[in-house]
Formats: sequence, structure tokens, C-alpha cells
Amino acid sequence: MDVADRAVGHNLVKDDVADRCQKLFQDFLEEFMVEGEVKYLPDVQELIRPERNTLTVSFNDIEKNNQQLATTIQEEYYRVYPSLCLAVRNFARDHCGVPTSKEFYLSVTDVPTRHKVRELTTGKVGSLLRISGQVVRTHPVHPELVSGTFICLDCQSVIKDVEQQFKYTQPTICRNPVCANRSRFMLDVNKSRFVDFQKVRIQETQAELPRGSIPRSVEIILRAEAVEMAQAGDKCDFTGTLIVVPDVSQLNTPGARAETGTRVKAGAGYDSEGVGGLKALGVRELSYRLAFLACSVEATNPQFGGRDLRGDDLTAETIKKQMTEQEWQKVYEMSRDKNLYQNLCTSLFPTIHGNDEVKRGVLLMLFGGVPKTTMEKTSLRGDINVCVVGDPSTAKSQFLKAVEQFSPRAVYTSGKASSAAGLTAAVVKDEESHEFVIEAGALMLADNGVCCIDEFDKMDPKDQVAIHEAMEQQTISITKAGVKATLNARTSILAAANPIGGRYDRTKSLKQNITLTAPIMSRFDLFFVLVDECNEVTDYAIARRIVDLHSHGEASVERTYSVEEMQRYLMFARQFKPKISKEAEEFMVDEYRRLRQRDCSGVSKSSWRITVRQLESMIRLSEAMARMYCQDEVQPKHVKEAFRLLNKSIIRVEQPDINLGTEDEEQEQLDGGGDEILSEEAMETEETSGVQKSADEPPSPPKKAIRLTFDEYKTLANLLVLQMRRREAETDDGDGGMRKGELVTWYLHEIENELESEAEYFDKQTIVEKVIERLIHHDHILVELSKIGLKKRAGDKASSDPLQDKDPLLVVHPNYVIDE
Repeated sequence: MDVADRAVGHNLVKDDVADRCQKLFQDFLEEFMVEGEVKYLPDVQELIRPERNTLTVSFNDIEKNNQQLATTIQEEYYRVYPSLCLAVRNFARDHCGVPTSKEFYLSVTDVPTRHKVRELTTGKVGSLLRISGQVVRTHPVHPELVSGTFICLDCQSVIKDVEQQFKYTQPTICRNPVCANRSRFMLDVNKSRFVDFQKVRIQETQAELPRGSIPRSVEIILRAEAVEMAQAGDKCDFTGTLIVVPDVSQLNTPGARAETGTRVKAGAGYDSEGVGGLKALGVRELSYRLAFLACSVEATNPQFGGRDLRGDDLTAETIKKQMTEQEWQKVYEMSRDKNLYQNLCTSLFPTIHGNDEVKRGVLLMLFGGVPKTTMEKTSLRGDINVCVVGDPSTAKSQFLKAVEQFSPRAVYTSGKASSAAGLTAAVVKDEESHEFVIEAGALMLADNGVCCIDEFDKMDPKDQVAIHEAMEQQTISITKAGVKATLNARTSILAAANPIGGRYDRTKSLKQNITLTAPIMSRFDLFFVLVDECNEVTDYAIARRIVDLHSHGEASVERTYSVEEMQRYLMFARQFKPKISKEAEEFMVDEYRRLRQRDCSGVSKSSWRITVRQLESMIRLSEAMARMYCQDEVQPKHVKEAFRLLNKSIIRVEQPDINLGTEDEEQEQLDGGGDEILSEEAMETEETSGVQKSADEPPSPPKKAIRLTFDEYKTLANLLVLQMRRREAETDDGDGGMRKGELVTWYLHEIENELESEAEYFDKQTIVEKVIERLIHHDHILVELSKIGLKKRAGDKASSDPLQDKDPLLVVHPNYVIDE
């Protein structure tokens, strides 16, 4: 055994550069002072704790202390890294009583230049780099053998500290000079050293991607305390070095195995002759790939929470500390701005004209409600989901793109090109370890951010089902290939969809206009419908806006606040957790009750049933309003705005135009045949209205269909009902109601100042008569008492039906409630 120990020392080659670096770096740790104290001493004293083993050093400090050392570390990082770790170990042993067997590692931060994944070339192998990208896949943490202690199975001698490099390496030969063993060794696990090891795959972010290119990805190797620092979806900076490793996946391909197999079978004598020719060696063994060995992981943009828009460990206080005095002053001014709501909308979407309601809805979505957890550990989501439905060229995708560029953690995807696994998560097999790992989809990557889905209506129904759970429970459950996992997907969804047939049909409800199922529709808090209508004023304004944008570019864009100011304010405002005040609670309950009643009364059916989800939407929108003004309490004024947005979204916009039809059609429908009666009734209507047609009048042209918008119809109906109610209240004998002709005459008398010609008078008369007919026969708001007299006895030959009253008496249905 002693012979083996004695033989150890000869083979080690001294590296003068590394030794000099070790000495200089140790001097730097001892001497670098900040405000009269050794800067890194408190950090090293922390390393006494058993779970700590990594010292973080700023590269800027090394540069200030010794420029030559900094240059050597940057250029020869891979070569000198073990020496730097030794320097940390010596420094720790000198200043605190750490165990002698404990290993220490160094983490370097603040490296000046940041590289993209695309810029990693072989010229950069071994030098210190900082790269950024988005994490798309994380592997479980494994122990990695750093240096092994082996026992020779022939002579039982112990061979210590055999260094391992990315693969299991046995000693080349037993160190005992008498023993010639080259292959039979056993690892002594208790005396070997292991370190935590994790593989992470990062990919280029969308912003860095050149047009028409597939995003490049690179494997990152994390060790010691750097493991579990990056989660799928994070945009991170990794500091470390580029290394070359054998491509194991290539070696494991069937072709390589076949070649190796033929070589082994060819007789025992052939084994000792070595390999003849490159082909027999298998060219695949010459394939290597680049990997990145990282020593530190940081969020890409800690100033605005690049890691997390919600900021799990951030508070308003820590965000304030990160800001300069001027930045904080600006945030304070913005919170005091009386016109903040409008200014944020215009600054966030400066290139989009109009569509103010959509801008407000999207703005509140960015602020978000407050997520809550009940006593039973059920989580209630705080994220707001918005869907924009509309005609082509109404700036839907523009909204999505603007949000994607503004939000620090947003993912943009198209519905038709996305599968269920691409949206949620996929279980894939790792090429090297052959174990299943989870690869994040769009919703996981957008965790704590916004997922923008364009062409939402063109998704396959089976793919749409995949996001049901993510939209309400905010989790993704996977049970595939032996992997059972529940993953977080706390994301707001901003979807854009086209109506069926390309254009929105106003005669149908929202449900009939889009191909979305009822469960998905109820999961959206706000629906906005953008209809491309001809309006001279709007068209002129939009044309001016677009032409300005094309001719003057950035100069024509007016922003009250810059993007950085808004991001800073948003980050700060999201730290507030507003509580609902007593008055706001009562106001919410009343408004919700009204919505439910309106939904059940047959007249203005909403686009979908008003459920408790809409009440929760109101709560979330109210909280977002309070957050926007940095307030700790939800006031009734916030609820009012939330209710207004919800009302716009649910009730009004999808009401179809009322088609009153031509006069003849309407009468046929009402009477169901009988030409004589029809002509009599037509004559009667003319007589009661008090206007006789002259005999020599030419035959009238075929009548156009009469249409009223839903608002006009509702206003006219309410006016007639109010007048009838007033008349009922005036008559004390209980014989309320008005004759139909009397009601028509009253209405025409009311609007006589607005009429300019006789033709207009006739038009209005026709419209009001048709509205009354619709209120009687279709909406059942008015009740017609048209049959008078007693029934004849059974023996009489005459008809047993009562007589028809020519000018029926009308009364309002006693249960009808007028909408405000």
C-alpha cells in the first residue's frame, strides 16, 4: 500500500499560470475592502453551514483589484477554475473552522458582455462568458461523481482522487508496481466525493430570433448551489464557460452498436490486434457537441422582475430599494395622476386608434386581481382572461403583439399551429439518460405572465379542452409515460378570435357567432366584440393615424409615459393586495343580482348564462382597478367601473338588430292566412290611424324590410310601456290600459316636432305599429284584449267564437320589469 502511495506524486504536471492565479485570487479575497471591511469575509463565514458551499464574487471587484488577474480569468477560465476553488477553500480554512474534507466552489457574477445562444462558437471554448435565454426543459437533480476512490480487486490497494470528467473514469492502471491490473476496479462510494448536478436546456428568446430561423438551444450544466435556480419558463443569464463533450446520443444510435458488434464477434485472436482503419473505429466516436458549464444563474432583468412578473419574493419595499430617487418620484407622481387610467391606455397602445374599452380591459388584465387560498387549500385565481372577437382588420393581433412586447413574461402563439402538448406540457425522453422529462409548453412558459393566443377559434376542439384546467384551476395535470405531475400555469390568457364566416353577424348572439364551447366562454372574464362599421368620422381619424404612422414613424407616436416607467409602475402596483370594503361588497351583490334577473327575464338574453364566474370576474376587475391606483381597499367606484366593463362585455354588444320585416309578411305571420281578414285589418289599421289613402295614389313599390337596432327598439318599447303604466296609475276605476290606435296617436304626437315630411310620418307610424305587434306577439310584454262579447250557445248555427275588437285594448303584463 505504501508503495502505491509513494508512486502517486510523479505524474502531476505543475501549471504555473493556475498556481499564480490561485495566489493572486487568494490575495484579492484577503485584501479587497469596502468601507474599511474585507468585503467577502461575511460571505465566507456563511459557508460553515453544511448546506452552503459556493462563494459568489463580482467580476467588477476583481477588475478593480487586479486587471491582469481579471483578464487571465476571463480568457483561461476553464483552466484556472480548480485553482480558484482551492483559493476559496484556503481562505475559508484560514478564517473559519470548516471541515478539511469539505469542497468549495466559486460563482462569478457581473460579467460585462452578454452573448446570445447563436454567438456560441468553438473560439469561445474555455473562456468566461455570460449567455441569456429562456429555460424550456429542466432535468431532475442527480449526484455527480467529482473524484473517485477506487479499490483494486486484484491487490486491494486504494487509489485516491481519480478525477472524473463528464463520464465515469476508472484509473488507467493500478498504482501498485507489482500489480498489472488495468480493468478490475471497484468504486468506494463512502470515500468518493459527489456534487449536485442538473441539466437544463435553454432556447433563444423570441426577440433575439432572426426571421425564418428555428430557435437554437444549448444544454446548460449546473453544479452545487446553482441547481434548481432556474425553472421552466424563466429568462435567465448564465455565467460560465463553453465546453466540448462527447455526443452520447450519437454514440447510442443503432448503427454504432452494429459496427461495434461486428468487431467483437470476429474471433478471440483479433481482439488484441487493435483497430484497423477509421471505418471499423466508427466515425460516430468523433462527434462532439458544445455544452455550457455554468457557475451562476441570475434573472435576466432583476430590475423589473425578469424572473417573475408577480414576484413571489418581492415586496413593495424591495422594489422601492431597487429604484433610484428619480424613478421612485415618477412612480409616486403616476399614482397621484387623476387621469392615470386613460394615460396608461394611450401609452400602452399608442399606435392603435379607438377601441378604448378593449384597451381598458387589457390594462386591467396586466394589473390582475389578487390570488387567494381558502382554508381548504383551494386556490382562487387572480388572473383575468380576455377574449377579443371581431372582423378582420380591427387590430386584434396588434393588441396581442403589444402585450407580448410590453410584458416581461409573455408568450405569443397561434391557435391553428399549436397542439395540446405544445400549449400545456410534453413528456419527452432524454437522449442520454433515457428517462422521461417534462418539456414546458406555452402556458407553463408564461407562468406568472400573459399567454397571447391568436386565431383562438381555429384550434382543434381536443386542443382547446387542454386549456380548460389551466384557465380556471391554473394548473396543468399530466399522467403520461409513468410521469404524474401537477404543474403551475398561473397565467392570464389573452385570446383573439374571428367570427364564423369571417364577419360578425349582428342579427345573431355572440354564442352563434363563434365556434367556442360554453365552458371555455364562461372561463373568459371579458369578451370584446370589434365590428368593422362604416363611420365617416372614425374612418377619417383611423386613416389619418395610419398615414401619420407610415410617414413619420416614431415621431407620430404620443406616449404620456415611457415603456420603462409603465413597467416599473406595474411591478410596484402589483405588490398591493387590496381588500374589499363593506360598501363595495353590498354594491357587488346588488349588481350581480340585477345581472342574474336581467338574464332570466326573456327580453335581453345575454351571450351566455350569467354564472358565479361573472361575479368572480367582477371581484377580480375591481381589485385590478384598486391596484392600478395603488390603493389597499376596493371602493364602490372601482366596482362601478368593473361592472361597466363586464356589462359592456356581456349584455350589450351581442344584441342583434330587430328585424321587423315588411308590413305584409308581418301581418301574414300574425294572422296565419285568411286574405279577407288580412285586407280588412289592413284597412282598419289605416282608418284608426286617422289617415286615408287617396284613391288615385299610384301603387306603392315593394316595401323594404324595416330594421331597428336593439337599443332603438328597447328605448321605443320602454317609452310605450311607461306611458301605459302612467295611464293605469291615473285611472282609479281599475279599468286601465289604452287602445292600440290611441297609443300610436300619442307616440306620433310626442315626436311631431322631429318629423319633417308626410313620408317620414307614415314611416314612423308603420314602425310604432310593428313594435307594438312585436311587443304583443313576440316579447309578450303587452297583453291584447281583442275578443269581446259572450260565446254563443252550442245549438246556435253561427260561429261559437267571440267577436274580434277592431281596435284592441292593450295592458302591460303585470310581471314585466323595465330595464334601467
